Amino acid sequence: MIILIHKFGTTLISRPAGKEAYLAFQSSLSNLQDDETLIVDFDGVITLSPSWADEFLTPLFEQYHDRLKMINYSNASVTETLRMLHLLSEQL
Repeated sequence: MIILIHKFGTTLISRPAGKEAYLAFQSSLSNLQDDETLIVDFDGVITLSPSWADEFLTPLFEQYHDRLKMINYSNASVTETLRMLHLLSEQL
């Protein structure tokens, strides 16, 4: 399953918005197969704040740790936020 993060917006900056996005996405996760990788695609995201990412990505990381993969995170805002939250340590 691929999560296109830009569908939540291109400027993702607040903790409440991240929590809202996470809760809205929960129903989609019920379609994830037990052996399926969850791919988070940051293509098109301009700004990603640590607060938004913490609310949306940290719970995904905690639940799907071994099956979570992040792609298209070359944008400096995205990369630094993911590093700050220690979500890229195993991928770099």
